[in-house]
Amino acid sequence: MVAARITVNGKETRISPAPAHTTVLDFLRERGLTGTKEGCAEGECGACSVLVARPGVDKPTDWVAVNACLVPVAALDGQEVVTSEGLAGADASGTPAVLHPVQEEMAVRGGSQCGFCTPGFICSMASEYYRPDRCAHADPADGSGSGSGSEHGPNGFDLHALSGNLCRCTGYRPIRDAAYAVGMPAEDDPLARRREQSPPEPAATAYTQDDSAFLRPGTLADAVRLLRERPDAVVVAGSTDWGVEVNIRSRRAHCVVAVDRLPELRALHVGSDHIEIGAAQTLTEIERRLDGAVPLLAELFPQFASRLIRNSATLGGNLGTGSPIGDSPPVLLALEASLVLADADGEREVPLCDYFTGYRQSVRRPGELIRAVRVPLPLSPVTAFHKIAKRRFDDISSVAVAFALDIEDGTVRKARIGLGGIAATPIRALATEAALEGEPWTERTAEAAARVLRAEGTPMDDHRASAGYRTAMLGQSLLKLYARTTEAVPS
Repeated sequence: MVAARITVNGKETRISPAPAHTTVLDFLRERGLTGTKEGCAEGECGACSVLVARPGVDKPTDWVAVNACLVPVAALDGQEVVTSEGLAGADASGTPAVLHPVQEEMAVRGGSQCGFCTPGFICSMASEYYRPDRCAHADPADGSGSGSGSEHGPNGFDLHALSGNLCRCTGYRPIRDAAYAVGMPAEDDPLARRREQSPPEPAATAYTQDDSAFLRPGTLADAVRLLRERPDAVVVAGSTDWGVEVNIRSRRAHCVVAVDRLPELRALHVGSDHIEIGAAQTLTEIERRLDGAVPLLAELFPQFASRLIRNSATLGGNLGTGSPIGDSPPVLLALEASLVLADADGEREVPLCDYFTGYRQSVRRPGELIRAVRVPLPLSPVTAFHKIAKRRFDDISSVAVAFALDIEDGTVRKARIGLGGIAATPIRALATEAALEGEPWTERTAEAAARVLRAEGTPMDDHRASAGYRTAMLGQSLLKLYARTTEAVPS
């Protein structure tokens, strides 16, 4: 096995002797790259943002911004990382010779004050700067869906790219101004040219330090065999959940098994009767590859944490944790999704509505992996996802409700409703579905079904919301859906 190594700003270095739980953030700072900051250690502030070369959607390579505070450095064995210090290149002494265009705009437009958050903003902005399908638009408010509107600049810059970066000084306007002022990469820009070459292949990794191991199998067969041999192993993909456990709760594992780059978990297939989504594809990859083909998922993605988190997080990870407040389960329940579970003995398919058995518990057996998520076709034409939280983006939901309805000739022929945050597990609103099916889609039906929906689950009081508030929001969500579907179309 070749010694684990990582390329940072063009220079390859050994990962050893870093402990197996060491994050990319700590690894970089210990080597003097202190532009990468720790603000929260939970993936919420973006001060630790760095760029990683990943397989691209429109080009061989995408420069993807990730939270360095969450990713184990061993997870980037054989990979390429660029920090804020490496964006513009450097002279012989290691000092950047010139400012990168993103850095230049941040400087001249007053986007930096105390400077603590600035390097993270710059890396997230650089990821969007190098997005291959970003293009300028003459009218930023024309409402077209490919890069315009209130959260897109005339240069096609999508402000969602910065949804995971927080600043306490500037009020964000100068940062937005800088984002909207950057042009397109020059033809001789080395990071732009790098997109035309494939990223490094994921290395099969067996990194052991101080009796702890970080293992990346090369194939699914190797992974399930390893999990049978090591039932104590912690399985990670994007590490957006486990990274928080390591940082905030100081949890350590004797063995971590990474499945995020397994080819068998990274496919996306659209068939005649279902869509199969690999469990280890990141949410950003799914969003861009589906390109709106599943409207309910398209509505979910912008509300799921932040772009920084979505660049690493996976459906397999979100479902594997079994959290009752995960954002994807309500949507996938409404879509009647099923999970393909794999272990050393083979595969089985389990409807998602039968998957959760208790708080953070499921039917998944020791040694089993979620290989894929299957969404049956055709899709219901009337869908909506309502996430009730304290912030528009980058927040945990108090209540999440997903609707998928078939309405024919004014009658509800089929209703599927997924709920999160109102029970020990994500659930289907079965009583409300029954109250809707076969009934005319009228205000009276919606109001009657809303009363049923308010009684679904067992809402509780906690620091995010009261039980009464959650109950009220459940009913209101259905009334909101009815109002939206019956709005008069402007002439």
